Amino acid sequence: MHTKTMEGLTGASMNMKMLNTPFRVYKEAEQRGDTGVMERAMGYVGEFADKAGEYQKKAENGMKEDAEEAREKARSEQEEAIRKHREKREELEKRIEKSRNGDTVSISESGKAVLDEKTDAVLAGTDSSLSVEETADAIKMEPVIYTKTGESDRTESGTNISLSI
Repeated sequence: MHTKTMEGLTGASMNMKMLNTPFRVYKEAEQRGDTGVMERAMGYVGEFADKAGEYQKKAENGMKEDAEEAREKARSEQEEAIRKHREKREELEKRIEKSRNGDTVSISESGKAVLDEKTDAVLAGTDSSLSVEETADAIKMEPVIYTKTGESDRTESGTNISLSI
């Protein structure tokens, strides 16, 4: 709560309470028929009522300032939220764009040279890295079964395995 608002509400409240005393004096003077006391008491009542009105205006001005500050704060918070949302969206778009591009592979100059040699040899039909015998052996290899210890267990090609269920 703004200081002006608190001061205005307190001042208006106190002046309204203080207004009760001269008003009571006015009523007593009216019963006695003393018009001089009645006029003085009504003067005090008017003064206190005017002061209460001034404090009420002060309280209203303070409340207007409070409302303006609250609107400004809400506006700045909203702008901050929008800014953060845009940053998150831009970051997400960058991640998406990066994932679309995929992984990149870079090949060194020596790797390119080796690749060019292999490509030329394969196109010519002669791959210098494997001999014809090694290629034939690789094609003729039979399936291998590995044991729990990691050793290969080759079965004889002539053995027949049958399962009865």
